[in-house]
Amino acid sequence: MNTFRQKTILVVEDDALIRFAMADALEDAGYAVLEASSVLEAVGRLGQFENIDLVLTDIDMPGSLNGIDLAKMVAECAPRIGIVVSSARTGRDLSELPATARRLAKPCAAGTLLITVGNMLKGREQTGKEPRRRSA
Repeated sequence: MNTFRQKTILVVEDDALIRFAMADALEDAGYAVLEASSVLEAVGRLGQFENIDLVLTDIDMPGSLNGIDLAKMVAECAPRIGIVVSSARTGRDLSELPATARRLAKPCAAGTLLITVGNMLKGREQTGKEPRRRSA
């Protein structure tokens, strides 16, 4: 029995054009993509879909919660999910990010996005952070 499952990425970005560009690049590379434009919408998607493998979030988000808050929630509540945070601001204090999170500078080329996501997913599989699947 083939246990292959398409990897699912949740893209959390308030700028619609950036979110669409990231989602298109990821879909073109064969990933399933869910989108959210705020942290609260992302939390809803995380509760709605159990097979999310990675959250890719902007740090600066509208509302009282930002991407760092989301990264901390994901790391605490769903440690099997990879976390990549993106920001165009340099010199930002990222000391509150979970140790497992990776940073992606914006703007970035589609190739850089795909390498970062691929390395994060591959690294999680190799370290055993990927959930085990039951064999039928």
